Amino acid sequence: MTVIQTNGAPAAIGPYSQALVSGNLVFTSGQLGLTPETGVLAGSSIEEQTEQVISNLKAVLEAAGSSLDKVIKTTCFLADMNDFTAFNAVYAKYFPSKPARSTVAVRQLPKNALVEIEAIAELV
Repeated sequence: MTVIQTNGAPAAIGPYSQALVSGNLVFTSGQLGLTPETGVLAGSSIEEQTEQVISNLKAVLEAAGSSLDKVIKTTCFLADMNDFTAFNAVYAKYFPSKPARSTVAVRQLPKNALVEIEAIAELV
């Protein structure tokens, strides 16, 4: 396995890697809507945070030698399922290939984030 670390996404806030490469697959850890430069959430709306989450996810995937269009599965965590429609509107812009996905509501996310996404992708 290869550990992936990039400054293009926020550093891990716990004892885990941003991603691991195993074989021909990249397994990312969940990405929050934290800006890499400050570690602060990128706004208070689901749209702003989802945009940042996907930007962070993109940076991690690219550091691993993959990309958003190689994602085969995402797991999405929402702090409030009432944000589902707004979340989907942003998500759909970046994942037109419609990878397999699970979306669940959670009681609370780290840093009181509104959204977290993890992904499994193929290497380019």
